[in-house]
Formats: sequence, structure tokens, C-alpha cells
Amino acid sequence: MRHCASLGLATFTLMATTSIASAQQTLTIATVNNGDMIRMQALSSHFTDAHPDIALDWVILEENVLRQRVTTDIATSGGQYDVMTIGTYEVPIWAAQDWLLPLDDLGADYDVDDLLPPIRDGLSVDGTLYAAPFYGESSMVMYRTDLFAEAGLEMPRAPSWDFVADAARQLTDRENEIYGVCLRGKPGWGENMAFLTAMANSFGARWFDEEWNPQFDSPEWAETLNFYVDLMNDAGPPGASSNGFNENLALFQTGHCAMWIDATVAASFVTNPDDSEVADSVGFALAPDNGLGPRGNWLWAWSLAVPAGSQQAEAAQTFIAWATSRDYLELVAEEEGWANVPPGTRTSLYENPAYQEAAPFAELTLESIMSADPINPTVDPVPYVGVQFVAIPEFQGLGTTVGQQFAAALAGQTSVEDALATAQNLAEREMSRGGYLD
Repeated sequence: MRHCASLGLATFTLMATTSIASAQQTLTIATVNNGDMIRMQALSSHFTDAHPDIALDWVILEENVLRQRVTTDIATSGGQYDVMTIGTYEVPIWAAQDWLLPLDDLGADYDVDDLLPPIRDGLSVDGTLYAAPFYGESSMVMYRTDLFAEAGLEMPRAPSWDFVADAARQLTDRENEIYGVCLRGKPGWGENMAFLTAMANSFGARWFDEEWNPQFDSPEWAETLNFYVDLMNDAGPPGASSNGFNENLALFQTGHCAMWIDATVAASFVTNPDDSEVADSVGFALAPDNGLGPRGNWLWAWSLAVPAGSQQAEAAQTFIAWATSRDYLELVAEEEGWANVPPGTRTSLYENPAYQEAAPFAELTLESIMSADPINPTVDPVPYVGVQFVAIPEFQGLGTTVGQQFAAALAGQTSVEDALATAQNLAEREMSRGGYLD
């Protein structure tokens, strides 16, 4: 009898396990290989422990590859992914195409109103949220306080481009592989063109005039690109045309950059002593300006969205609610410390004394995010929305091809003049094809 009872119990347990397994859903999550997303994957066992009926399959990709894969998949209704990591550029365009599902089931305690207004507005269409921000960012100057002190330099809270350029040239020490400034050079609409478009705004340049005529033949673009190429040739690292966010992060963390102008989200990485060799000597300043009004800072959020083709929308929203919640921020704080929580999404985070104390970059990050103006990003009026991008479907391809021309100029493969001329021709052709021009 005891043997039979044991056999029956084992059979019941096996049947129950099989039943749970058969009822389990698997969410395929496409995300970018940035530090915060890799940390999310590492902590995701907390989610699966609380939701044993949901398994997670992670697809982690380099930024340019991720954009290409998810764009192709959603435009062709491929259905490979249940959760996509996309940005502020894609959300309104894809939502208008009915390619994204509205996030209307995040739970009563999610607190959408706690999301920072500029971040929330950029991810909403007609007041409906179509993506939830995992982290939000602007851009800022990160610099080595020890190198500045040794050179007798003092970084202003709000520096000009001229100050940055002068300091970068003074601080460059090629014999010791210390470069005055590290800036994005890798081609891509979200790589070098994110930086250069925001920079161009501060120089008075714009992608298009009010009639959608491309403006790469303007003096302002010539000034922007010549300034950038000359500065990088004089004070940048070798091979800069191959460097994007992650490559420059590695250079800065290993002590090779006196200054780095890039995403505010990097502030927690460069000040983390576990990862950064210069963690105890990093200062922060606002992105530079050129005395014309706009600073060279952008506005972005890496966000989680559900493609319309997902067959597991309810489970996908359950995961998104967990990953972008206040509770997730507290989980990261418990595991990694408050300085390492994903920044730039919630008002409550910046009101939290523990975060303010742990994150010396918090105030400047919030100021940079709140001051970015995607509605009026340039000195002269423009017909588009977006700070470091132009919110039209054609921009993704056009921005990348223009970025390739500018990377070639940085690498010395073409002149600045020729790169701008080619960009002008490419833009005119694309805008005519798209029906923007007569």
C-alpha cells in the first residue's frame, strides 16, 4: 500500500508539473546591450519567481542591430518579439501605424502620473501611453576633476563649446593615451547623428527649413561639422569613427578621456567603483551651448512596448509593468545601490533623499531632461518634432546614410565640404521621394 501511495503521489506531482509547464507562456524580449538592460535581465528571476506561468527568452543586441531587427519585424508583422525595446523616435510613428498596442493594463498601482512629463509625453499619442520608459536620458558633460585640477582648469556648470574645445586641446596627452574629449563617431541615426544633431541645434543649424528643404548646405552646418572634425582630430582618440556609446564608455572608465559628452544615463556607470577606474574623480556639467539659446542636449527614453502582433499581450504588459515600476527601482537599489537605479523616468525618484544623496549627478540629469524641448529644438523654426532626431518615418534611413557621410569625414576618407554636399543631395532626393517637396 505504501509503495502504491508513493507511486500515486509521484504520478500526481509529474502531472501537476506537466500541467504547469504546458500552461506556461514564454515572452521573447528584444533589448539593447546597455548596462541597465543587462542588469534587468540579471534581476528578472524576481519576476519569474512571482509569475511562474511566464518564462522569459532574452534577445540582447547592439544598438544599431536592435533597431534594424525590431523595425523589420514590426513593419512586416513578423511576430518574433512580445516585448520590444524602442525609443522616443519610434513610439509616435509606430503607434500611428497601429503597430503598437496601447499600455492600458499596467495595473492600478503603476502610477502613470509619476512619470516625468517630457518622457511620458514623448511616449504617448493623444494621451494614451504606447511604451513605458525603462530609463530616460538627456546628455551632459562628464569630466575628470583630477585632470582639470592638474591643468588649473575649472569646468563651468554650463560650459560653452569654445571652452570645451580649448580645454580638450590642453588636456590631450597622446603619449599617455589621454584624450581631451571622447565623442560619438560610429555612424547611425541614433549614434553619431544623435550627438551631431543635438550639437547642430546649438550652432543654429537644422535638418529642414519650414518648407522641408534640407539645410546641409547652410553655413551653420558647415560650422558644426568643421568644429566637430577639427576638435576630434586635435583632441579625440584614434579610430573615433568606430566609437559609439559603449566604446566611449569603456574609454572613459579606463581613464583615457578627460571629457565625454554623452547620455546622462552613463553617469552611474562612470561613478561606479566596481566598473570605473576613475569613479572617484568624475564631475558633471550641462551640455555645451554656443550662445544662441539651445544647448547641445537631447531627450530620449529606452522604453518597453508590445508589438501589435504579439499573441501574449497580457503577459507582456505584466512584465513591462514590473520592469518600469517603482518597485523595480527599489529592487535595483537593494541589490546594487540607489546610484545604479535606471534614471530619468519618475518624479518620485528625484524627490527621494536616498537617491539624491547617492547620485551626485541627479540634479543635472533632471535639469537636462526637463530643459530639452522637442517641440522647439532649434534656433530657427522647423516643421518637425524631435531634438536629436526628426520625427518622420524617413529619418531612420536618411539619418543613417547621412551619419555614414559624417563618419567618413571624421575618418579622413572625405572632406567636410563633400560630406555635407552628399548629405544635401541624399536629403533632397529622400524628401522629394517622400512627397515633402514639390
